[in-house]
Amino acid sequence: MNVIDSIVTQAASIAAVRRDIHAHPELCFEERRTADVVAQKLTEWGIPIHRGLGKTGVVGIVKGRDGGASGRAVGLRADIDALPMQEFNSFAHASRHQGKMHACGHDGHTAMLLAAAQHFAQHRPFDGTVYLIFQPAEEGGGGARVMIEDGLFEQFPMQAVFGMHNWPGMPVGSFAVSPGPVMASTSEFRITIRGKGGHAALPHTGIDPVPIACQMVQTFQTIISRNKKPVDAGVISVTMVHAGEATNVVPDSCELRGTVRAFTIEVRDLIEKRMRQVAEHSCAAHGAVCEFEFVRNYPPTINSPAETEFVRQVIAGIVGPERTLVQEPTMGGEDFSYMLQVKPGAYCFIGNGDGAHREMGHGGGPCMLHNPSYDFNDELIPLGATYWVKLAQEWLARPASSGA
Repeated sequence: MNVIDSIVTQAASIAAVRRDIHAHPELCFEERRTADVVAQKLTEWGIPIHRGLGKTGVVGIVKGRDGGASGRAVGLRADIDALPMQEFNSFAHASRHQGKMHACGHDGHTAMLLAAAQHFAQHRPFDGTVYLIFQPAEEGGGGARVMIEDGLFEQFPMQAVFGMHNWPGMPVGSFAVSPGPVMASTSEFRITIRGKGGHAALPHTGIDPVPIACQMVQTFQTIISRNKKPVDAGVISVTMVHAGEATNVVPDSCELRGTVRAFTIEVRDLIEKRMRQVAEHSCAAHGAVCEFEFVRNYPPTINSPAETEFVRQVIAGIVGPERTLVQEPTMGGEDFSYMLQVKPGAYCFIGNGDGAHREMGHGGGPCMLHNPSYDFNDELIPLGATYWVKLAQEWLARPASSGA
């Protein structure tokens, strides 16, 4: 692997920062300590910063040897927030905050971008500007959208933006990237069926919402199998059903909740439309009243073709073509999608291994994302930082008319 030697030399100190962040996880829009750590390190290395976008976001500004006069600029983004879940690990850097955990590796993403920043502070063999975007609130808060609304791309004009996520199960030393949709849109729904309660022995005197709900749940799956094209991916998951308080009482209402995932806006729109029709007409057919709520969260994450091919070439130059893999799209969601709606760019994945890197005191479960036994693999820090450095340098070296 073609990893930058100076980054390897400094990796241990960056790993210590990563573990400190892991031990002090903060939830979306509460990442004040984490932002302080990032800002302090960037300032220590002589990198100007801007704080406050997205409430707790930090942007580092690295000017090249021309002082940024070329006007060319690229953005590199890392997320910094944790998840509201209890950590099972008991090693020294385990979470010190009950019910909060870095279970998705955002501490590692922050560390990899910090390692790249440290290198940039010492070596700037490029013309143009690199913007280091430390973004809050990826886990459900839409921090990318808030940073954009706060003027991210106006205050820091860039021609492209790139993101990266660790991926457990993928071998260390490998990357994956693909053009087009790589992560799904995420939406949530809540449906309340209001019937007429009564005695369970006299169901004909009321309107039972439970069988209406059962019918509804089954019919939703025909949207997936019969309304959308078979080649278009989509998932409807009813994950919560709430009704009743006693075994001998027909309840007044029944509530359904769940999520919808799709790789295109068109499929998401179709699913929402058909779900609403199914819900409202099913209730009407039984004399019940329907309350339908559909909340659109993150849009699909769609990589630009030209930027994806550029990323593939950069990765191949670091780890070789054989370790430059094709990323199979996943139904997980990612708010970097908002940035890709505004700017061209690409989102790639770096292998986090099988979990063998975890020290004594790790939990019993697998080292998977959003698992209470997860921990980021510090071996990735120099490799991920090398990717960021080479990507920025090679992108800024390309002529503006190159398409990337």
